[in-house]
Amino acid sequence: LVAGPIERPQNIFPQFKEIKKFNYNTAKLGLQLMAWGLFKKVVIADRLALFVDEVYGHPENFESISFWVATFFFTFQIYCDFSGYSDIAIGAALVMGFRLMKNFHNPYFATSIREFWTRWHISLSTWFRDYLYIPLGGNRVSKPRVYFNLFFVFLVSGIWHGANTNYIIWGALHGFYLIFGLLTFNYRNNILAFFGINNDSIPMRFANATITFLLVMIAWIAFRADYTLKYFSYVLIDKLADSGEIFSTPMNDNYIRKFVYMGQGLTEFTYAILLIIFLMVVNAFQEKQSLRYLINQQITPVRWALYVTSLLIFIYLGVFESDAQFIYFQF
Repeated sequence: LVAGPIERPQNIFPQFKEIKKFNYNTAKLGLQLMAWGLFKKVVIADRLALFVDEVYGHPENFESISFWVATFFFTFQIYCDFSGYSDIAIGAALVMGFRLMKNFHNPYFATSIREFWTRWHISLSTWFRDYLYIPLGGNRVSKPRVYFNLFFVFLVSGIWHGANTNYIIWGALHGFYLIFGLLTFNYRNNILAFFGINNDSIPMRFANATITFLLVMIAWIAFRADYTLKYFSYVLIDKLADSGEIFSTPMNDNYIRKFVYMGQGLTEFTYAILLIIFLMVVNAFQEKQSLRYLINQQITPVRWALYVTSLLIFIYLGVFESDAQFIYFQF
């Protein structure tokens, strides 16, 4: 109810009329999903928040390298925070016998902005598609009108998050990305064909995914920045764009400790990087096979060894002293 998944009445209303009986397998799947969501929130998102909050909260104390790292970390923080919440919500509903729609599907593996929005906050993006984009005419109108429809929808999605400048910029950026991608689609394909490059090859898919990730990461700056255009331009222009000192400043211990590790130390920084790698490895595996299905196929001792190991990691790496709530609770 607070942050989604945003269910359709035709899916959720009939379920209220069903007689609910306890089902062990369904409850187990729901609890596993809740545990994974809680892990993403407490262990990954809240740990990355230690770096992000320090840099974005005190921009005058940090150099551009800190903002690049903090922005990279925030890209994964907001994903783990919101997808973790969604997993907990979907899992809790499943324990009680209710089936909610999937809200995330490895969005950072998307090879285009358009694909990104079929993987990120799926319940909201499909809601805007069905109730705003299509009624406006969708893609059944002239090309200029299609571009207007796309830009307008993403502008509204920005305002939906809050009537603040930073959210409007975030929505406008994604609208611009989509329109630019459509305008240059044929040109890009012709260039690739001229050089004999297959756009579906693994190197090109990796390149496209990397470019998409960078574009999304830049847009997240507006989402994380303070509520003013001045702050956003300060972060983007004065900090991120002025990156020459990364190559000109000697990388001594004091510089690395303050600006690369952002005052958190090598151990905390290493944990943050390893957790991001772990997350991406799990997501890559999930692209091909359900990890929960694989775990459930193991014998009982193996399953419980995995559970206990996960619990120990959760206790050791979890950030429990923070009073941080879920990011999307503010919208």
